[in-house]
Amino acid sequence: MLARSARLADTPPGPGYKWVALSNTTLGVLIATMDASIVIISLPAIFRGIGLDPLAPGNIGYLLWMILGYLLVSAVLVVVLGRLGDMFGRVRIYNLGFLVFAVASVALSLDPFRAGAGALWLILWRIVQAFGGSMLTANSAAILTDAFPARQRGTALGINQITALAGQFLGLLAGGLLAAVDWRAVFWVSVPISVTGTIWSYLSLRETSAGARGRVDWLGNLTFASGAGILLAGITYGIQPYGGHPTGWTSPWVLGGLFGGVLLLLVFCVVETRVAEPMFRLSLFKVRAFAAGNLAALLTAIARGGLQFMLIIWLQGIWLPLHGYDFEDTPLWAGIFMLPLTVGFLIAGPVSGYLSDRFGARLFSTAGLVLVAASFVGLLALPVDFDYTAFAGLLLLSGVGQGMFSAPNTSSIMGSVPARYRGVASGMRSTFQNSGTALSIGVFFSLMVSGLASSLPSTLGNGLQAHGVPAQTAQEVATLPPVSTLFATFLGDNPIGHLLGGDALGHVTEAQRATLTGHSFFPELVSGPFHHGLSIVFGVAAGMALVSALASALRGGHERADDGAPPRGPAPSAEGRPTRASR
Repeated sequence: MLARSARLADTPPGPGYKWVALSNTTLGVLIATMDASIVIISLPAIFRGIGLDPLAPGNIGYLLWMILGYLLVSAVLVVVLGRLGDMFGRVRIYNLGFLVFAVASVALSLDPFRAGAGALWLILWRIVQAFGGSMLTANSAAILTDAFPARQRGTALGINQITALAGQFLGLLAGGLLAAVDWRAVFWVSVPISVTGTIWSYLSLRETSAGARGRVDWLGNLTFASGAGILLAGITYGIQPYGGHPTGWTSPWVLGGLFGGVLLLLVFCVVETRVAEPMFRLSLFKVRAFAAGNLAALLTAIARGGLQFMLIIWLQGIWLPLHGYDFEDTPLWAGIFMLPLTVGFLIAGPVSGYLSDRFGARLFSTAGLVLVAASFVGLLALPVDFDYTAFAGLLLLSGVGQGMFSAPNTSSIMGSVPARYRGVASGMRSTFQNSGTALSIGVFFSLMVSGLASSLPSTLGNGLQAHGVPAQTAQEVATLPPVSTLFATFLGDNPIGHLLGGDALGHVTEAQRATLTGHSFFPELVSGPFHHGLSIVFGVAAGMALVSALASALRGGHERADDGAPPRGPAPSAEGRPTRASR
């Protein structure tokens, strides 16, 4: 297979090659992004399968790293792997990514351990899987940009990008469906797809651009990977309680991670201006379309991540139980009820990508972000126990807006840089997008926890005592960190049953126990405090969407870099004079 792939690389691609490249890379980013989110909904089944209570003291770290390990690796490594694609061949690195992803998928489905050892096996192989997925996402946009002419590039990148974003939400649905069958099925589904994709990519994809061999920027790689990793890990651990506070932002470890990560990233920026062949080509930020597009992508990814996680908690913790769904079934139904968001992506993405090829990215991406901001405002206006028709309409509006933004924005970013920088540009774009998703967890969970901390303890304590729970027990439960309650709803667990345990429930009557652990008690109890926290979260997200819209509007007119030109601005003289082609 490898020998045939090498022979194909020497054969000029035919006119239909671009569609082969589109279908293969779209499959690659679909499976990579689906696996980034598929475990979120299936976590309850996974932890039950390996016999581990993730909410028990000392086990919450397993929960966090199952969710975030994949995202952190994806955020940190995509630039490195995009740069390696520029140096050694984008198709070569992409093909290797499919192979690594397939091996990791098989290993995940064969977890031989239980309890903590089983969780560590899954976390470590998820990190390996993320490494393969990063090879796919870091080079897919560059492969498409090489394969398609400028007049069709927006359409191709739009299909690819929207598939990637839709994969995040399809992963939620797939995780719920497969976890109901068997927790290992969550990982089995990736095996045939990744194996098929590996064989197909080695047999069909070809290098259409010559790799520019050079030296690896080891110091830049080290400072960036360590700085970004430490910073994102610090933000992640900021959502855990510390020293009597509902969040951990006063923890010396969290503060050390924040300041240490920022310091290493500043060192990284200095290093990149002084090495001959930098990993992170900072001169690309002198291209207005590239800089504005990436800023908008970062803020939009943060807002989108917040939307995803808050909607899951809203549906699983309150709305679905109020409408008669058992807590154990809410993960599956949350994925189903969030489908209008994915439908909006799939409708608007390819259409806006096609139109942006003719009319430019600024109009569509900016208007899309205004729609996203409007959808957040609309969600703020909904009651906690909403009418689903209005809710679905707002999700559809948000999906349409994000689809209008993402496809033209990606096309604008990739089309604004010269051909020889497309691999690293694709990696930089993916870094901002993946970092935004990882940041959103720390940012929005902290905002929600802070909102709940002001009113949840008294509401919960009074409600428990009113239904027969002894005052001391009710007070102890009420003073537990709100993050425990959030994670319980996130995992599809009955929060009251988890917080009280069997001993406390033994002190109440059968009728009181049925009320406390029923569908309505917890959702009705926390709806007020939850809506307060939700207002903070969606208000911040709407502000981020509007700032993103402003950045998008400032990207400039419809322009593309000449394939042989370096980025505009005062680049090193060895790279030649900058040029641009406008229309």
